[in-house]
Amino acid sequence: MSDSKPFDKLIRNVRLVRPKESEVPTVDVAVRDGKFAAVGHDLPAGSAKEVLDAGGLLGFPGLVDAHMHVGIYQPLADDAPSESKAAAMGGVTSSLNYMRTGQYYLNRGGPYREFFPEVLEISGGRFHVDYAYHLAPISSGHIDELDMLLDEFGVASFKIFMFYGGYGLHGRSSSQNDFLMIDEDESYDFAHFEFVMRGVRRLMQAHPEIAEHISLSLHCELAEIMSAYTRIVESEGKLTGLRAYSAARPPHSEGLAIWIASYLAYETDCLNINLLHLSSRKALEAALMMEDVFPHIDFRREATVGHLLLDVDAPAGKYAKVNPPIRPRDDVEFLWEALLEGAIDWVVSDHACCSQELKASAADPDNIWLAKSGFGGTEYLLSGLHSEGRKRGLALNHMAELTSWNPARRYGLLAKGDVAPGYDADLVLFDPDDTFVVRAEESESSQGYTPFEGMELTGRVKTTLLRGEVIYENGEVVGPPRGRYLKRPYEGE
Repeated sequence: MSDSKPFDKLIRNVRLVRPKESEVPTVDVAVRDGKFAAVGHDLPAGSAKEVLDAGGLLGFPGLVDAHMHVGIYQPLADDAPSESKAAAMGGVTSSLNYMRTGQYYLNRGGPYREFFPEVLEISGGRFHVDYAYHLAPISSGHIDELDMLLDEFGVASFKIFMFYGGYGLHGRSSSQNDFLMIDEDESYDFAHFEFVMRGVRRLMQAHPEIAEHISLSLHCELAEIMSAYTRIVESEGKLTGLRAYSAARPPHSEGLAIWIASYLAYETDCLNINLLHLSSRKALEAALMMEDVFPHIDFRREATVGHLLLDVDAPAGKYAKVNPPIRPRDDVEFLWEALLEGAIDWVVSDHACCSQELKASAADPDNIWLAKSGFGGTEYLLSGLHSEGRKRGLALNHMAELTSWNPARRYGLLAKGDVAPGYDADLVLFDPDDTFVVRAEESESSQGYTPFEGMELTGRVKTTLLRGEVIYENGEVVGPPRGRYLKRPYEGE
């Protein structure tokens, strides 16, 4: 460098929380050219152009929120800035967003060759955190585009929505071809899911050097079970609110879908399978059974902060409607037990900003069946996991694995997920003793409400650094959008 200082920034007195470690030592962290350059004790202050004192706060690797949705309920150009601000507020530095053709998102069908460049063009210069996309092959033609998506755009992860074959985003639907914007001679069904798996397997075989970072994610619920139980719950009229919605999409619908998906993965030799947002004991037990039956398949299991913090008696009611549903407390506690035992691989937000005006039906605002599905929560991902996790004995280093290291490895973000020389200098300074009450009005999200309203959480993000630059500090987003598109496998720039 032209001057005598080898580091751009030195962050002193950090209680460093690293994955795969058991200690939380107090160290200094040095940054150069957007990368971590050194981690050690008593690094000289004179070696850096800028010195920050963390004051003994915990230092987590920047969070990798591996399950978000942007542009689903409002235009992508509007959603990306506001919701990535919320991500920065929560310590997230890498946002992985699910995207598909059809209604919602860009509200158009057609090939990804035309669709995805538009997504990237709109996204450019609007994210406050780094970002990537998972894509869902909705039509048969999309399967033929997998190689192109990986080779040209670095998309290495794909998704199947198992319930879309006969169920809508918010409830029953009889017009799936219109909803998905596919031709009348196309079907989004088990056969399509099989061919998607064969396509992903072909992609892995064609790219053995990065095959471990190519994967297929599944939303596991079965439309036929949900349709039948929705009719039963509605006709009986005994249940309302979140209890009714959970009963209408029962846990065995999740479990059976997992069995079917796992057998299809076995049949097609599609070896990297991610089971998303497991919400219930039956779903998780089914996932663990399938791992025993098919040990050669690399299953990964995901939970959301919403399913870990909320249950069917949550006062949020319709504002907590999501797919799969929020479950009874027994299911919540089972998820926590599994997480502590290492049966959950990562925790995410499943953030989908749905404004208060859209969330509930104007004609019948308390009708759970008419409410939209999904809600935001990326800003509470680390605080929520820490607050409830510490009560149950969850180690800090394990939190770093769940929120950073594990999703980064799986999804090919090889320069993310740890605080060590050579990694992107993404760092979260976190006060584990700061207790606060969640208030939607304090969020950077444009949603206007939160199902976590009024919850008291212990542990709060104070500062978020993206590639060495402060992007959030003491309640404020700092600077212009600095997020970069992460073409995978991403090894840094």
